[in-house]
Amino acid sequence: MATASLGAEPRTNTGKGVARKLRAAGQVPAVIYGHGRDPQALTINVREFERLADSIRITSTVIELEVGGKTARTLIREIQRHPLDRALIHVDFQELVAGEKINVSVPLRYLGTPDGVRTSGGIMEEIMHLLHVRCDPANIPDHIDVDVVPLTIGHGLHVSDLKLADGIEVLDDPGQSLCLVSAPKEEEVVAPVAADGALVAPDAA
Repeated sequence: MATASLGAEPRTNTGKGVARKLRAAGQVPAVIYGHGRDPQALTINVREFERLADSIRITSTVIELEVGGKTARTLIREIQRHPLDRALIHVDFQELVAGEKINVSVPLRYLGTPDGVRTSGGIMEEIMHLLHVRCDPANIPDHIDVDVVPLTIGHGLHVSDLKLADGIEVLDDPGQSLCLVSAPKEEEVVAPVAADGALVAPDAA
């Protein structure tokens, strides 16, 4: 389980005017919610958050969020950005409760070079990049490894082929394709053209 830390401050004022003032000061509104607690309005530092976001896997890293001297284990559930300049607007954090399973998206990591690529010039296509699972927060995988070395031309892997640790429930369709090794594309043969623009027969070229 990957973890990271971030500071936040409680926020009492709300509204668009307050949000604009926060952003002008390098802060943005945020909220933390979870089972057994009322949503709490927060502010976070934009630079600190962006630095954090660039160094973690957003979908599966547990954020130890320090609020008013207390630390809560959370997941980032939503990041809102401006549609044009992609400026940070708002962040949602979900507090994690030990023993209470959550839904999370975990990156897939494809390992090795398929036999069909290495020996036959095939093309490896990665169809899925995230696996949706349900598990205890303490058991969230950093990533899930997928061994593709044995794959030959025309063969691939499905969700049902994955071997996961006990306690991790897959939410995706078992029959969904993870990856596929396809045959190499045939090069298109272009017929030669005579000086007058007419096509030349192969035996006349």
